[in-house]
Amino acid sequence: MTAAFVLGNGVSRLQVDLAVLKTCGKIYGCNAIYREFVPDVLISTDQPISMAIQNTGYATSNRMYTRKPIPGLGAHRVPQSYYGYSSGPIAVAQAALDQHQSVYLLGFDMGPVTGDRFNNVYADTEFYKKSNSKPTFTGNWIRQLIQVTKDFPTVSFFRVQGSTTANIEDLTKIKNLVHMPMTDFLYRINNTKDL
Repeated sequence: MTAAFVLGNGVSRLQVDLAVLKTCGKIYGCNAIYREFVPDVLISTDQPISMAIQNTGYATSNRMYTRKPIPGLGAHRVPQSYYGYSSGPIAVAQAALDQHQSVYLLGFDMGPVTGDRFNNVYADTEFYKKSNSKPTFTGNWIRQLIQVTKDFPTVSFFRVQGSTTANIEDLTKIKNLVHMPMTDFLYRINNTKDL
């Protein structure tokens, strides 16, 4: 099975050309990414944005998962075992459920940008906090990612780290999760395709 790339919405992922990435494997995206790019799978769990996406008709022609699909609009219900999880960890789990053996996490920054501010490429847009807001609490995301890696012990997970990616000690203890510098990842997808 090809590699899978799970796109969080931390600003570090802006370094990656999504058109190039598309040639390297399947892409799993979260929430507002659908505004600019159609991933192979979209996950959206927060009800306001999830409903807005479904009401555009997006899920009738694209694979989308949410907690409470609107009947007749095409979205799928997230897997029961991950029902209470956030969009990013569900996307990681779905990539593993789809039998990808190498799953790359991009934009899973889980830390602030300069000035201890909200780190999200969609800051200041509908359904998102302002760019001058405090960072989002990441404890739940961390616990959920740890559980997903335990649920799929034979899958190799790679957390790609850019300049805005936080170092999180709990994630460094996971046996099947490797931390990869953004420079190494970009070299691979742009030159060797060795994933």
